[in-house]
Formats: sequence, C-alpha cells, structure tokens
Amino acid sequence: MGRTLRPARGGRTARASVRAEVDHGVAELLGDPDRSQAWTLLVDGTAQSHVDLDDPTHLEFEYVRRTAHVVDLVADPGSPLRALHLGGGAWTLPRYVAVTRPGSRQRVVEIDGGLVDLVSTWLPADGLDLDVVVGDARAALARAAAASVDLLVLDVFAGARTPAHLTSTEFVADAARVLAPGGTYVANVADGEGLAFARTQFAAAAGVFAHLAALVAPAVLDGRRFGNVVLVGSDRELPLDGLVRAAAADPFPARVLDDARVRAMASTAPSDRAAVPSPVPPSGFFGRP
Repeated sequence: MGRTLRPARGGRTARASVRAEVDHGVAELLGDPDRSQAWTLLVDGTAQSHVDLDDPTHLEFEYVRRTAHVVDLVADPGSPLRALHLGGGAWTLPRYVAVTRPGSRQRVVEIDGGLVDLVSTWLPADGLDLDVVVGDARAALARAAAASVDLLVLDVFAGARTPAHLTSTEFVADAARVLAPGGTYVANVADGEGLAFARTQFAAAAGVFAHLAALVAPAVLDGRRFGNVVLVGSDRELPLDGLVRAAAADPFPARVLDDARVRAMASTAPSDRAAVPSPVPPSGFFGRP
C-alpha cells in the first residue's frame, strides 16, 4: 500500500508512492526507479499514464509513442496546434505537444475531478498552458464549436475499458464536426485476439473520414497478445511514409496499416444504441508495472 504524501518545498521526488481516493476509484502515483522525476499513474490498479516532469518528451508507453509520431507529422515541425484531448490521465500527450509545438492551445477533458486535483498537485504542468476541465468526454465534445481544433485525441478509459458512448458512429461523426479542415482524429483502441472491437472502430471511422490509417504492434495485429491500436482519421491525405519510417525506427516497432487495409478490416459500425465498451483486458495486462 502506498502512503499519501504532501509535496515538500523545493521540489518533488519520484522515489516514493502516492495513494489517494479519487472520484472514480483509487489512484496511485509510483515513482520510476530509473528517472528521478518520473511517475506512473494507476487507477484501481490499471496503468493510465507515465510522465517525466524533467523531460515531457520521454514517452514510456508504446501507444503514446505511436500517437506522438502522428502528432509530429500532421503539421509542420514545431508549429502550434489547437488540440482537444478527451481523457486526461496524467496529461502525458498534452505535455508532449506543449513542448514540441510551443504556443499550442490545448484543452484536456477528464471526468474525475479528484484525479485532476491529484495530478495538478503532484505532477504540475507549470508553464505549459493547458486548459484542464472536469467533465464527460462526449458532453464536452458536443459543446465544442465546429471546425475549432486541429487535433482531437480520444484516450478515455473507465478502469481498463473505453465507455460505450465513446465508441459509436455518432461519436466519431461529432469528432469530425469539431475538426478544422485538414484536422486529425486519433483514437486509442484497446483490443485482443481477432481485433473484433477494433474492426468496429475502423468501421465507425470509415463512414466519416476520407483517409484512415492505424498503427499497431505486430503481435497485436497477428492476435498473439492484447494491446493498443492507434486509429487515425482525417479529411486529407495522411503522412503514411513518415509514419512508416517513425514506427519502424521506434524502440517498439509497429506496423502502419494504410487506408485500404483499414477499410478492408472494418466490420459493422456501431450506432449509439448498439455500441459496447472496449473488451476487458487479460488479468494484469494494464496492471502495476
């Protein structure tokens, strides 16, 4: 069991653990033994985020690295983006965008106010100009103005599953409404053998976006293990060559599926009435690292 600690004056140390009850469970921050200012966030034992306060460009989780490859390539290097992040965690990707694309205007939506308070206290994003709001992702999306963002990232988990109301065709259509011309939609899709759930998400995006791609580890694509698929959609052509190079050079190599492959794998797009949460991962898969 971790013990609740108060931040000490003069800085924080990651050589500790922090445990607190939040609105939707029990959150823990575990210090990274290899990086003095890095932490892993878990909620009810499920690993949600990893953050290095000294180096926000250090990305520990495979799927976050793949999402960052997309962020790096969808606009000119270093140019600011208007970004909406549905799902907060410890704000890993928003921190990355703030550092690599200075001047970006970013909103982070997180349903758990207690978690926001915990992250704000222990992992502050000082000087990174993040607008963090507490609320439901679907409701926040509905309130967002049309054509108001360049990047929309879906990375919402209730425990270890993406809620059903964020997996439907109607949800993806509303995401497309919020994107400016040339904007990019990125969704973290967790799935296992056969990728049955991911195929429904491919179908939902296929009915909305003119161009699709997906980044996935070979073992996940081949059904050898549970894992994450990074789904990408846009109304403009995606930087496939750059994504292929970045994914191949990554310490955790991934395959890049082009538009034709994603559409060929798509199954039936779920409506709001028929949508289901992402599947339950194997025991311990997203657990304590």
